[in-house]
Amino acid sequence: MQMSTAHFRIAAISCVLVPFLFVPAAMAETLAPYKDDLFSNQTVLETADEGDFSRVDYQELRDINGRDSIPERRVKDRYVSLKVRRQQENQTLSLPTGPLEVARVGRDEGQAFTVIFIHGRGGDRRLGMNDITFGGNFNRLKNLAAANGGTYYAPSVRSFDDAGVAQIAALIEHAAAQSPGRPIVLACASMGSFICWGISRDPKAVGHLSGMAILGGAPDPDLPKSAAAQAKLPIWFTHGSRDSVYAPEDQIAIYRKLRKAGQPVRFTLFETGSHGTPVRMSDWRSLLNWLIR
Repeated sequence: MQMSTAHFRIAAISCVLVPFLFVPAAMAETLAPYKDDLFSNQTVLETADEGDFSRVDYQELRDINGRDSIPERRVKDRYVSLKVRRQQENQTLSLPTGPLEVARVGRDEGQAFTVIFIHGRGGDRRLGMNDITFGGNFNRLKNLAAANGGTYYAPSVRSFDDAGVAQIAALIEHAAAQSPGRPIVLACASMGSFICWGISRDPKAVGHLSGMAILGGAPDPDLPKSAAAQAKLPIWFTHGSRDSVYAPEDQIAIYRKLRKAGQPVRFTLFETGSHGTPVRMSDWRSLLNWLIR
């Protein structure tokens, strides 16, 4: 059958446009808001480094007692939406490093972006899926991922050594295979930062990432020499000013060294915040909008 010139033009235009019509909404400039009035309206006390560094007001009476119906145990209902549990699933992934237990929210494949959260010591995949603790902040992350066509993984990390790093490198590889070319963000809290630092030395894993978020993490003096630093991987640090586990000054020093070298980095310091404050207070929508590129 012969094709007319008009039909040919229509077909050609369709070949150009159709792929873009099916790009997920999350690949737009920003993720759609989710309860920003409750989570994003934080008071900035000071900014520096052209806005890359910010000191944010944190008050325990307001941000814990005023936000939770049972302080540190249950957030008030208006901060969460539990409908997202319909898109939540526990999985055991068969990876080259062995089976890995994960909890997943959102698509199993074809996701617009992926977020992987690494818990600290004593945690497992349940921590990153807890809707009602940490001021509802994980519930917000889950809803942001699901509503914007993304995938959120919370794996159970058995160890924070080379074996644990290898497991998460395999999970990153899996996420990249499920949705080739789409952004992947690795977020690590507290001792989980050891996993992020191990990944930072793996050029192949770094190549799959669009950025890292470090929430109250341990400082890594060798980070400026890592594959992540060489690749100029964006990193956003959040930390409490009264963290008694990992001194904020040590982490700020590394941030400044990376920034001086031209790496895209940001730092949010929660004034009077403790070691656990970043998990409760980090603004996931702001972090992801900057790290998903």
